Amino acid sequence: MTAIINRIGWVVVALVLLGAAAIFYFGINAGRSTEEIAVADVRPINPAGEAGPFEIGTVVVGPAGLAIPVAGVNAEQLVDTFSQARAGGARRHDAIDIMAPTGTPVVAAAPGRVEKLFYSPGGGGITAYVRSDDGNWIYYYAHLDRYAPGLREGQRITRGTPIGTVGATGNANPGGPHLHFAINRMASGESWHEGTAINPYPLLAGKPATR
Repeated sequence: MTAIINRIGWVVVALVLLGAAAIFYFGINAGRSTEEIAVADVRPINPAGEAGPFEIGTVVVGPAGLAIPVAGVNAEQLVDTFSQARAGGARRHDAIDIMAPTGTPVVAAAPGRVEKLFYSPGGGGITAYVRSDDGNWIYYYAHLDRYAPGLREGQRITRGTPIGTVGATGNANPGGPHLHFAINRMASGESWHEGTAINPYPLLAGKPATR
């Protein structure tokens, strides 16, 4: 009889704790100017090439509705690197670089369909191009360390879907792993590698461009 009472007691305690956790979760997210979503139990490929579960953690969604595509990064940590001179001034940077350690999860900033996955050794390295559902935008993720397992061309994804992990592939500085994230406005008939680059910084940070 005592054992039964003890079991009932533990069940009650567990229910109380679950209820408190739910109240805490929904309470801290109520009325925020930015939304936070959590994506858990994703299986990326670890450096040894084997699949292993991990928890992405918190992804911040800004006022424009785009998720900051590197997990754990908030708006205050973003730096506006759009239009910076590169290659000694020979070209401009048509994206922003989001710095993070190698292996940090990269997620989709917006919903769409994976249009192109390929490796560019002298450019973006391991890259992913996602076209928006209306066809008007391409979201470009570059210098990835690896893709998320199961990611494939033609796949329909939602905001927060795992894309891969931060790396320094392609022409990135090996000592500065980051996500190169670009948004291109697409005209009718333009292919995945075309389009007109716009500055992602104001959309992700909710602040005016700094350059």
